[in-house]
Amino acid sequence: MQPQVRARQLTPEDAARIQGQFMTRVYGWMFAALLITGGVALFASTSEAVMQLVFGKPLVFFGLIIAEMAIVGFLSARALTWTPAQVTAAFIGYSVLNGITLSVIFLVYTHESIASTFFVSGLTFGVMSLYGYFTKTDLSKWGNLLFMGLIGIVIASVVNMFWHNSTLSLIVSYIGVLLFVALTAYDTQKVKQYAFIGLTEGEDADHGASVLGALTLYLDFINLFLFLLRIFGRRR
Repeated sequence: MQPQVRARQLTPEDAARIQGQFMTRVYGWMFAALLITGGVALFASTSEAVMQLVFGKPLVFFGLIIAEMAIVGFLSARALTWTPAQVTAAFIGYSVLNGITLSVIFLVYTHESIASTFFVSGLTFGVMSLYGYFTKTDLSKWGNLLFMGLIGIVIASVVNMFWHNSTLSLIVSYIGVLLFVALTAYDTQKVKQYAFIGLTEGEDADHGASVLGALTLYLDFINLFLFLLRIFGRRR
């Protein structure tokens, strides 16, 4: 009960300080994950053995995708109850696996277009994340609309895997960019509220909350980057 009392007695200045420190950790974990993913992707793309193993055998590739989805699911459900070591290992493991599956972009697109798209993605993400952090507008009302948009994007993408329609692919990409731009602001505001979990649940839960927040924003960034790359990337 004592932590809950302290949480209720926080001054606005204390709350802002706690949120600022928490979000610094969130962005730190996210940045580390992006470095790991990028480094693994670049290394894997230069290894003929890795490329042949992952993309030459569909079962391996889809196995990696399923493993990534499982890690995201477990982290989302158990980040606050796992030990810090378990949460950290799962997050780093996901970053590595995602780097392997994303390595194909270095074979499809020029390095220059990947770098420029990454820069644009970072700038766009940064602006929208700052908006989500500082705005006084309640963005929670966007939740249902964004969720429906996300489901629509997934369905359209799956359909186009069989249809192979370039026009639909372009439309999905543009909608995807708009969707993840909005999700960046929405999720930043949501993650900001995780800052107080540690006051009531303890240090382990605080660590789990920061990694869970990093995972949420990491996924927004990666998807924004991939949709922008599909639009502006120059193919080899």
